[in-house]
Amino acid sequence: MTAEALETTPVRRTGRPKALPLLAGAGFVVFWSCGFIGARWGTEYSSAFDLLAWRFLLAGSLAAAVLAIRRPRISRGDLVTQVAMAFLTQCVYLGFIFSGIDHGISAGVTALIGSLQPILIATVAGPLLGEHVSLRQWVGLVVGVAGVGLVVADDVNAGHGSPLLFLLPLAGLLGLVAGTCLERKRKPAVALLDALCLQSLVSGVFFVGMAAATGQLTIPHEAGFYGAALWLVVLATGGGWGLYLVNLRLSGATRISSLLYLVPPTTMVLAFLLFDETIGALAVVGMVVCAASVVLFRFRDRGRPT
Repeated sequence: MTAEALETTPVRRTGRPKALPLLAGAGFVVFWSCGFIGARWGTEYSSAFDLLAWRFLLAGSLAAAVLAIRRPRISRGDLVTQVAMAFLTQCVYLGFIFSGIDHGISAGVTALIGSLQPILIATVAGPLLGEHVSLRQWVGLVVGVAGVGLVVADDVNAGHGSPLLFLLPLAGLLGLVAGTCLERKRKPAVALLDALCLQSLVSGVFFVGMAAATGQLTIPHEAGFYGAALWLVVLATGGGWGLYLVNLRLSGATRISSLLYLVPPTTMVLAFLLFDETIGALAVVGMVVCAASVVLFRFRDRGRPT
């Protein structure tokens, strides 16, 4: 290693506050959970696709203004990556997730299916992304699935219609996994704000077009609908997805996916506070198990580089 490299290496390590990954991870869990709360709130007034159309109509309009002001220089390859990311992680993921809820699948069952993401990410992280997953971390992933299962156990039943409906959230999950792996594989040189704006703009065009084509695009008159749309724009899109991108670059695909285990119990706490939904003893045990799984997964192996 050259003298110049030795001089610059400590600067890079100390330039990032040690608490930043922790704060970014905690913020991601809270804001990502807000997306489920906003969906529950907004679908009381209209359909899921109508809500998504208004959410990204607002977010896309703000994104277009920001991009017009910033005028970022983005290569053709990075632009293609951002469009693909928007399609997979927002259009596919949110479209199928919201459609499943709209067809009667409960948020708890949807969260349980979403808890499979860390397992899928870890399965492909080694060969595709070069991210090491230790035996202890595999144990943490499996424990996390068990914890989420406990949290949503009361919601799982056979009365939600055809089993084929469960393919909807599963398809959405695969979209999120594919988009996450794509970002880590391509590593686009795009500022996080520009990436968020580009993806919001693409999603706005997609969801408004889909809602209009299927006859679901309306002009709701209830103030609560627009409150839910703003909630989703600020907290879910800006906070949740923005911090997803931040954590993806700070910690990698496998570690950020492990935080999703904390989303279902966090959502239950928020739903209790905002909608007076009860939390059972089994769910409390599941929350503790979820927290333990993240501790198991995120604790560094001895002797491995930070």
